[in-house]
Amino acid sequence: MADNSALTSTTGSTSLADSSIFDSKVAETSKDNLFIGSTSCVEEEMPQIETRVILVQEAGKQEELIKALKEIKVPFVKMESVEEFKSLDSPEFENVFIVMDFQDSAFNELYKADCRVIGPPVVLNCAENGEPLPFSCRPLYCTSMMNLVLCFTGFRKKEELVRLVTLVHHMGGVIRKDFNSKVTHLVANCTQGEKFRVAVSLGTPIMKPEWIYKAWERRNEQDFCASVDDFRNEFKVPPFQDCILSFLGFSDEEKTNMEEMTKMQGGNYLPVGDERCTHLIVEENIVKELPFEPSKKLYVVKQEWFWGSIQMDARAGETMYLYEKANTPELKKSVSLLSLNTPNSNRKRRRLKETLAQLSREADLSPFPPRKRPSAEHSLSIGSLLDISNTPESSINYGETPKSCTKSSKNSTPVPSKQSARWQVAKELYQTESNYVNILATIIQLFQVPLEEEGQRGGPILAPEEIKTIFGSIPDIFDVHTKIKDDLEDLIVSWDESKSIGDIFLKYSKDLVKIYPPFVNFFEMSKETIIKCEKQKPRFHAFLKINQAKPECGRQSLVELLIRPVQRLPSVALLLNDLKKHTSEENPDKSTLEKAIGSLKEVMTHINEDKRKTEAQKQIFDVVYEVDGCPANLLSSHRSLVQRVETISLGEHPCDRGEQVTLFLFNDCLEIARKRHKVIGTFRSPHGQTRPPASLKHIHLMPLSQIKKVLDIRETEDCHNAFALLVRPPTEQANVLLSFQMTSEELPKENWLKMLCRHVANTICKADAENLIYTADPESFEVNTKDMDSTLSRASRAIKKTSKKVTRAFSFSKTPKRALRRALMASQGSAEGRSPSSNEKHVMSRLASTSSLAGIPSPSLVSLPAFFERRSHTLSRSTTHLI
Repeated sequence: MADNSALTSTTGSTSLADSSIFDSKVAETSKDNLFIGSTSCVEEEMPQIETRVILVQEAGKQEELIKALKEIKVPFVKMESVEEFKSLDSPEFENVFIVMDFQDSAFNELYKADCRVIGPPVVLNCAENGEPLPFSCRPLYCTSMMNLVLCFTGFRKKEELVRLVTLVHHMGGVIRKDFNSKVTHLVANCTQGEKFRVAVSLGTPIMKPEWIYKAWERRNEQDFCASVDDFRNEFKVPPFQDCILSFLGFSDEEKTNMEEMTKMQGGNYLPVGDERCTHLIVEENIVKELPFEPSKKLYVVKQEWFWGSIQMDARAGETMYLYEKANTPELKKSVSLLSLNTPNSNRKRRRLKETLAQLSREADLSPFPPRKRPSAEHSLSIGSLLDISNTPESSINYGETPKSCTKSSKNSTPVPSKQSARWQVAKELYQTESNYVNILATIIQLFQVPLEEEGQRGGPILAPEEIKTIFGSIPDIFDVHTKIKDDLEDLIVSWDESKSIGDIFLKYSKDLVKIYPPFVNFFEMSKETIIKCEKQKPRFHAFLKINQAKPECGRQSLVELLIRPVQRLPSVALLLNDLKKHTSEENPDKSTLEKAIGSLKEVMTHINEDKRKTEAQKQIFDVVYEVDGCPANLLSSHRSLVQRVETISLGEHPCDRGEQVTLFLFNDCLEIARKRHKVIGTFRSPHGQTRPPASLKHIHLMPLSQIKKVLDIRETEDCHNAFALLVRPPTEQANVLLSFQMTSEELPKENWLKMLCRHVANTICKADAENLIYTADPESFEVNTKDMDSTLSRASRAIKKTSKKVTRAFSFSKTPKRALRRALMASQGSAEGRSPSSNEKHVMSRLASTSSLAGIPSPSLVSLPAFFERRSHTLSRSTTHLI
């Protein structure tokens, strides 16, 4: 087989030509021939020319290749040397030569003779897909670049370019000399030039030359395609290739982060002022003047160029992001007026006063409060955000509708000759609603819509499920509040004291109930998704940096913007309360406002209730993931987790004595799980998220109706913090005692038992939950906690486990525990006067053999019949007294 060294062509000058021109000429010639043939077929029928494959040298020894030719039903012959070519030439056949190596002398001779030459992968691929052999005017080794159109830029050495073009042709690709919209990939040797800029603007993938070489190395792989994302992304030109960056005006933390990103994106960085730097990244809001005069070769750009390049996954054009000294025209005007000293100073002072007033008004128009500390983003919580005493809108500077609003106001707000207090509150309600709608519009237009766009440069920034998790029902909330704002605007424009504001919120109360609970309940998940994606996905981090720096965001983060819907309803309720205070008793809107406030409280109550149910469902899912083998029927809409208790088993049920057992109390059942002895690997979900391995093993899911009594075991020297459950499973004929010792100090035993009895009573529809608790002495039920943590106890448990493992290892059929007990009881009965059956003999012989193989007598197996007899006698006596 051919090695991976570079190929050279003896006709290098022709290889550099635009192959599309040659292809078009071939197509035109074919059309002409077809036309001529169609006109002459009437006079004379042309003879049929059949395609024949000639296997050259080593190709004739490949059995797989011969089998593939038979499958596509193409005749073939073998040729040992090129000298045989003339003898095989026949006008009846169109010969297609298969050559194993496109570098040997046989290939060169056939290429010079202008023969059709293909490689083995082409034949194998045609046989696999059931297709005929493709027609190619050039040698075609494989089809890994079929349907790809490539263009080259930045190559100075002609030999290297000829080598790359030849390889592309051998893999079925097409070359374009000039860049246009049909080019699928640009192969670049530098990050400058017109072709590079056009490719960036069109979002065309820009590849390194290594992409072609590596694709050629994999030419013999079936079904390999050079354009597949996983392979192609390895060889894309990184945004900062050939760039040396320096950073000015950033904090130490930001600078360190940007330097790490520079390395990740293929660039390097140096201190500010180093002559080798190609770009100086400036924080335009901090730096007012450069500390040195930059050279003509140095690009001085804003930080948006840096983040934009990462987001596009390609080096952005510098001309759009050049740094300029920040001087606003309004500020220049005001400063110049301050320095004037002319006879018309009074008029100019008045102009100055108007200018400063205008600047002040423009500063007050922003609906955003002052930017919070960066740490505030991670300290946001919705625990108390639905408290009606909060006033989140109090920090907002109210003013006219911002420019970012998608729908302009119909008219400016009219100012009555005498402004009543009710009108003032109504105006404030409208202004806050208008500001809120603009914030929602900013979230949708600046963040959600760009993330959902198809055909993003560099591919999608986030997965669709991540976008859905982050934004949730924001569009629905925006639609409803846009209608509320429009109704308030109509009311304010044609203001009258008798107009009803309460009717507006009553009108949309049902819509508010539908749209707010899903968003509020999953806000924490939305925030966690943003933080996780920002850490794991550099392009999303860059996307947030670019958009959060825009004036529409008020320099707030996406998390800070998304918390506004959580805060809005309490703010509206406070304003409606204030409006009600300034509404006279005779006004019919008084009672309507009370109803509107009540409806908003119902919405917030519904949100809190829905949030509680959502958290309860999440807790159940956590239990299912934590307990290996947990039954699927645990998941139920009416079920909620009440309490989790860590215990140690004190008896032989539900598992061996000394085992660590976790009890999950639900409102209608009890999940019993033990600690796993061996933890398996992590679980990976279909979306790629990893979960910790299950630490518990499912034992039994018990309905609370099966619990007949709850035993509070008295405290003694040998028994501490113990309790027991008297259970009657439907498959058993007698009661079963489950005894435990609580190991958690946080929950007192008395509180736990009362909680358990209350839910048992609710399940069986009894009002006297106290009657379910029975105080008992530990001796009555042979319960003790003595030496639970001693070395001897641990050794005994280890011996039991070893004995069980050995028993199972040498068991040809795994006998269930219940069947084993029945066999042992039957064997004891047979010893009293009945001869054992053959099956019982088999069980006894297996039991004896496994005990001997263990090397020690197994207490859990040898003394089991006597234990059950004594245990059942004691338990029946005690339970008879209880019941």
